[in-house]
Amino acid sequence: MTSRRDFLKTSALASTLLFVPRFLHKLDAQALPALQDAGGRRLVVVQLGGGNDGLNTIVPYRNDLYYNARPTLALRETSGLLTLEKDLALNPHMSALKGLYDQGRVTVLNSVGYPNPDRSHFRSMDIWHTGSAADEYLATGWLGRYLDAACAGCATGHTGIEVDDTLSLAMKGAQRKGLALKNPQKLRDLTRNRLLSAASRESAATGLGELDYLYKTLAETASSADYLFEKSKVYQSKVAYPQTDFAKSLKTTAELINSGLDTRVYYTALSGFDTHVRQQEQQGKLLQDLSEGLAAFVDDLQRGGNLDSTLVLVFSEFGRRVSQNASNGTDHGTANNVLLLGGKLCQPGVANAAPDLANLDAGDLRYQLDFRSIYASILHDWLGADNQLILSRDVAPLPGLV
Repeated sequence: MTSRRDFLKTSALASTLLFVPRFLHKLDAQALPALQDAGGRRLVVVQLGGGNDGLNTIVPYRNDLYYNARPTLALRETSGLLTLEKDLALNPHMSALKGLYDQGRVTVLNSVGYPNPDRSHFRSMDIWHTGSAADEYLATGWLGRYLDAACAGCATGHTGIEVDDTLSLAMKGAQRKGLALKNPQKLRDLTRNRLLSAASRESAATGLGELDYLYKTLAETASSADYLFEKSKVYQSKVAYPQTDFAKSLKTTAELINSGLDTRVYYTALSGFDTHVRQQEQQGKLLQDLSEGLAAFVDDLQRGGNLDSTLVLVFSEFGRRVSQNASNGTDHGTANNVLLLGGKLCQPGVANAAPDLANLDAGDLRYQLDFRSIYASILHDWLGADNQLILSRDVAPLPGLV
């Protein structure tokens, strides 16, 4: 018999499971409630870490100011730009995304940001994760607060899943948290560690509140892991995804969705966009990974009949400076583009005006759209939530966005 003392020796491993949400309880014995108030819809968030250069992603290829600011870094029509509308074009490495755009599966939002922007990776990402103002510090994420609100009256509640080893601040609420996992099998294998498995079967109270909570959390985690593993076997993708970690995370997400897992929010990330030096090659490869991964994901969801009920949000914590630097790269900037993908977009195409390069703020783009208004639209119009309960009351949704 495993003793509690033996178990506590594994506390370093066990502590990783404390981020598992307590509302996932005995999922092997009962299904999660239906997403009635969300209309069966789900959100998939893709984070581009490092600050993607928006001007070389959605390119203002007919604007002389763009070429003046980037004499060697600017992308020219002869480089194979993929033309959109409003004198904008996609980066040449994004042909797979261009195919989705031509099908009406993509919405481009230009010059998205917030007042008094911060150029620190960490602080700006915190702002995007929490939905705060630049001078406001919040301990919970906007999606975590959504889970708090959406599951307030649920016995088991709905869940959010981050396909990663760690959980982002965006997915942490005051009462509910998302579940971080690389894939369902790895999560189940972790919970079947000999000591953790034995501890998860403990039923007698120890009299120590923290230890009892730990045992309870482990039991719920083991139950959740078994449920997710069994559910994930319902659908095995036949789509040819690229052999990248990002594409693998999207494949896992698609398999969970198409298996019928009743999850409202999924979260994943693609990093490496901090392109201070020799940007073109580095960013081009990343944008190709993004484009091809998303195209395979959309194809997978369409085959599974779940594309119309899925909205994908692609964002980065900030854009880059308009002018290139001396290292043929770009430094931290401000406003940036945001992409929405889905089968039922209200405004497919380029939804607003191109960035105004003649009206800069000390060399940076001025924002046209507050990112929190995009969040408010997704919460209210797509997920059917009270956006004012989750975000600031002075942030209004963008009419007709989703």
